[in-house]
Amino acid sequence: MPKVLISDKMDPKAAAIFRERGVEVDEKPGLTKEELIAIIGDYDGLAVRSATKVTKDVLAAATNLKVVGRAGIGVDNIDIPAASAKGVVVMNTPFGNSITTAEHAIALIFALARQLPEADASTQAGKWEKNRFMGVEVTNKVLGLIGAGNIGSIVADRALGLKMKVVAYDPFLSAERAVELGVEKVTLDELLARADFITLHTPLTDQTRNILSAENIAKTKPGVRIVNCARGGLIDEAALKAALDSGHVAGAALDVFVEEPAKASPLFGTANFVSTPHLGASTDEAQVNVAIQVAEQISDYLLSGGITNALNVPSLSAEEAPKLKPYMALAEQLGSLVGQLAHDALSGIAIEVEGAAADLNQKPITGAVLAGLMGVYSDTVNMVNAPFLARERGLDVREVRHDRAGDYHTLVRVSVKTSEGEKSVAGTLFGDSSPRLVEIFGVKVEADLAGDMLYIVNLDAPGFIGRLGTTLGAAGVNIGTFHLGRRSAGGEAVLLLSIDSPVDESLLATIRGLPGVKVAMALRF
Repeated sequence: MPKVLISDKMDPKAAAIFRERGVEVDEKPGLTKEELIAIIGDYDGLAVRSATKVTKDVLAAATNLKVVGRAGIGVDNIDIPAASAKGVVVMNTPFGNSITTAEHAIALIFALARQLPEADASTQAGKWEKNRFMGVEVTNKVLGLIGAGNIGSIVADRALGLKMKVVAYDPFLSAERAVELGVEKVTLDELLARADFITLHTPLTDQTRNILSAENIAKTKPGVRIVNCARGGLIDEAALKAALDSGHVAGAALDVFVEEPAKASPLFGTANFVSTPHLGASTDEAQVNVAIQVAEQISDYLLSGGITNALNVPSLSAEEAPKLKPYMALAEQLGSLVGQLAHDALSGIAIEVEGAAADLNQKPITGAVLAGLMGVYSDTVNMVNAPFLARERGLDVREVRHDRAGDYHTLVRVSVKTSEGEKSVAGTLFGDSSPRLVEIFGVKVEADLAGDMLYIVNLDAPGFIGRLGTTLGAAGVNIGTFHLGRRSAGGEAVLLLSIDSPVDESLLATIRGLPGVKVAMALRF
């Protein structure tokens, strides 16, 4: 039974779902780093919010860990490169608090438009400063979205309902999607020049860090109001304070800060500035939703191999996983075969699919091929860290999908570039479930890849098979199955034998000494 640790305070429904699904779970919020390191080796899964720091040290101690699930969007507290290198899937729940965060952004737009926090404080202080708080309408104003993904699109929908005009800057926003959302796609400079309100909904990356820099804030329309419920660091806070002080920015509302908890921000006390303590996801509904989602996602992965909302491996739905499982087994075998046979330096690999395989999600198949291939070089590799290891070694990976009909109803081909040229192997599924090798380096051969095997290339000549059998028998090696293919009569032949025990180098040397043998290698699957 898989075992999961919930190390942050989380809605009780998360633990209930784990237990209902047959996953053992421990709830231990508030652990110190040292306490977490001491026990993490016992767990297959880890469910966190933002308090637990999943550092390199923690991952090093996590000898059985397969998945980390973040109940929420931000994964700043998880060392994703270290997790990838370790072969640990990192998931988040980006949709559980989308509506909540979008609504908070809309609430802050209204707070700025009508100066609600200042008006409340003034009124409760016994003042009646009706003339001091002159607001603006949001109707017919231009809202500039920086980031039009999941949350940004919800904000756009709500803003359109408020009769605002919405313009959006997002490098990944297609013209068709913009039309579907009812927004105008613009450049960042256009947005800065036209927007009456700007709201940010983008992750923090090297490209988006300080996207509202002093230079870009200077390009904004005088009197603009700025809202950030996304990530701290998207706005240069010192530049924003200067713009508020000068009056160029009429108001700003931040739910996120560069440093959190934000207890000494230079923005505090600035006129026309509204702040909240990272409340974007803080509703009862959102906390229940993300807890349920993280429990379901971790359970799916541990029980069926389904991968949802992963940040370091292609997603694979729980429905897809059973269908893809035999293909991934085939792909891993082909990757392992080509890795063992093409043992010199590899510069590139191509994974081609055709027939029924061409209709499937190819990313998990590619991950499985790389896991098989890189497993030749590492004993701690899986489909999560295999792409990481391949990139680390400068291996160029290509995916090719063919619509053509071939000799088999489904086919996966793996080709590698080596110093000796390109080498290719191909396999299919028999009965839609049993992996079978059907071609090796251009020679047709049908073989199961399992256990200890011998790969032999020899000149096709009478008597060779007898001599080989005698040699193996004299060494006490029993042949399980025997698979033979050849290019032409009397030409080059390929033998794949499954054997009941591994062969040592001295026996391989004897086999290589037999007349006509060009290559003799031991394989292991």
